[in-house]
Amino acid sequence: MQAPDDFNPTAGIAVDLQPGLRRILAPNPSPMTYRGTNTYFLGDRDIAVIDPGPENEAHLNAILDALKPGQKISHIFVTHTHLDHSPLAAPLSQRSGAPIYAFGGPEAGRSDVMTDLVAQGMTGGGEGIDSAFRPDVEVEDGEVIAGDGWQLEVIHTPGHLGNHIALGWQNTCFTADHVMGWASSLVSPPDGDLTDFMAACRRLRARSWSVFHAGHGAPITNPAERLDWLIQHRLTREAQILSALEQADGTARQLAERIYTDTPAALLPAAERNVFAHLVDLLGKNKVLPRGEMSVTAKFHRVG
Repeated sequence: MQAPDDFNPTAGIAVDLQPGLRRILAPNPSPMTYRGTNTYFLGDRDIAVIDPGPENEAHLNAILDALKPGQKISHIFVTHTHLDHSPLAAPLSQRSGAPIYAFGGPEAGRSDVMTDLVAQGMTGGGEGIDSAFRPDVEVEDGEVIAGDGWQLEVIHTPGHLGNHIALGWQNTCFTADHVMGWASSLVSPPDGDLTDFMAACRRLRARSWSVFHAGHGAPITNPAERLDWLIQHRLTREAQILSALEQADGTARQLAERIYTDTPAALLPAAERNVFAHLVDLLGKNKVLPRGEMSVTAKFHRVG
């Protein structure tokens, strides 16, 4: 699925999305962030800011300038601790006096298998973790946080990152980087866990939503269809990996080279991370096994 060509809002300008909800685009476009990070304003008087975005003085001023007479920021929500979502939370809190709500610090919610990989020395894939981030208030899955005229349900959606949350508001969901319309979500071990990602997709799919507001890109007005596509996209990649292993054993890098035949060499490390995420998931399903110790360089073979 391709990004809609007509989504190109001006950074720093608040846009009305529906009654009680506005969006401000941060000025950080890139191949990883599309047009930039979406910062959301929820409420009419006491405003909840969702994902303040990257450390950027212009965006900080744009958020503060978007407040209307009689409005103040009462809550700051951070969906996860990547550098394009969380760093501006602390400066915004200092300027507004509002506390910061999040699932936890950078390591919160990390699965046991990813914790083991970190212990072996595996590092992140370069997505950029806000290692200094700490919330004022740690939220829990299922918790409902209410403000003046609004309430948000915390939905723990690990996968893209262990501490990733979505926020449910009536029949609307702020899905951050778990579900986006312009691209599939990045799942890169040891920060990302595909088993967790798929479980969270199915959990969201079990609910009835009218619209998703993502961390990047336009509103998703067909949430069920988009989730079905994301799940099928991953299952298709899984089938490709299993098929490649029927031909010969392989490391994540070797399998990426066999499967991503049209991918430029510069992008193969990202493809390798993606394949490794699938191999870890398939190991949990008892469909593959490493020959020797499980690691990113291990050679895997198919079983079952």
